[in-house]
Amino acid sequence: MNRIAGLLLLAVTLGAVPAFSQVDFSGVWINIRHEDNEPRDPLPGEYVGVPLNEAGRKRADAWSASVQTLPEWQCRPHPIYYTPRGVQVTLISKEIHPVTRQIVAFHIQASETVDTPIYLDGRPHPSELALHTWAGFSTGEWVGETLKITTTHLKDSYLRRNGLNLSDEATLTQYWTRRGDILTWVQIHYDPIYLTEPFVRVSEYRYVPNRHLPADPCVVANEIKRERGVVPHYLPGTNPILKEYSEKFEMPYEASRGGAETMYPEYKDKLKQLGGDRIPTKRYEP
Repeated sequence: MNRIAGLLLLAVTLGAVPAFSQVDFSGVWINIRHEDNEPRDPLPGEYVGVPLNEAGRKRADAWSASVQTLPEWQCRPHPIYYTPRGVQVTLISKEIHPVTRQIVAFHIQASETVDTPIYLDGRPHPSELALHTWAGFSTGEWVGETLKITTTHLKDSYLRRNGLNLSDEATLTQYWTRRGDILTWVQIHYDPIYLTEPFVRVSEYRYVPNRHLPADPCVVANEIKRERGVVPHYLPGTNPILKEYSEKFEMPYEASRGGAETMYPEYKDKLKQLGGDRIPTKRYEP
């Protein structure tokens, strides 16, 4: 009986311990930009394929590229949901428990980002009133050999650098799957403020041995003289360059405005009604 009781106690104890890493993602990875590419610097008004609601569209319409010249913006880190779409190398490092020797966290870092830990030790997410950061707060759990990552506590920041933003109520579900030297990185964005439905993006990375993440210091410069307190922006209905994208690629302006329907193949029928026949989704070279 004592032996049976001991085995039951051991089973309960092991069941209470969070699952540890089954796959090692550590190393330097580089984006494979041959599928589902997006521009590093998209054109103004380029919202196609994003399930924006009216609030998200109005927020984007007010954006001016000159905001990047503000000293407060020049060294602002990329948010975690922008990192997988970048062209820079990405470093994933592992944190080892000194006693158990198990991986208890992964850390992500790329150029112009902050360290982003993903905790695997079962800790809960903090209160919704806790500090929001560029990296957010991420925990991971194993689904077979895929790591599911849940991210909360994100700052309001850009989804694309043309005014498309996610709010500070956005959350992110991510999946990492490794097949040899290929890493598939899925991101599902949820935002009750600016999106009508989840926005899914898939990026693929290739492992590159003998590489490292270079230093990326940032120095603030006063590039443009302007009155103190002025933040570049456009008032509603005054942005003169929103049609630049649709005119350049000869597509209906309405199609460039985004929305959930522009995400799906069936939108081709709507394009014909609008007097167009295509959306230039493959215009970016790797």
